[in-house]
Amino acid sequence: MKKIAIPYWMFTGLLAAFMFSGSIPDLLSTPDAVELFNQLGYPAYLLPFLGVAKILGVIALFIPGFPRVKEWVYAGFVYDLAGAMYSTLASGGPVGGSLFFLLGFAMIAGSYIYHHRRLKAASFGAGARELRLQAGNPKYAE
Repeated sequence: MKKIAIPYWMFTGLLAAFMFSGSIPDLLSTPDAVELFNQLGYPAYLLPFLGVAKILGVIALFIPGFPRVKEWVYAGFVYDLAGAMYSTLASGGPVGGSLFFLLGFAMIAGSYIYHHRRLKAASFGAGARELRLQAGNPKYAE
């Protein structure tokens, strides 16, 4: 289980830090964030909404259970990053800046992959426990 848990928490922790640090300027509508949104052609009133959505997504990553909500969080993070990357490139931003976005996509992918591996390992463990109980070996059920 450690082979799954350690990379999961590494990727998820980095992803959470990445998304949370990006949410603060959005939430506070800092002058730099407003200027960037103006350059990209987006209204500044969208900033606080994106900031709150990112923070809620980060919180949802750490709440146990709710696998469907986590699926939506991963999808939302991909949409956020893909939209930011496309907007940056379409507005004439540097192509070299795409490395920053690719790093974000790598964190999302790593966390997502290991999240599903954890779910699979947990369901396998529960299934194996159930099989031992059905076989009449309650001693080995836990």
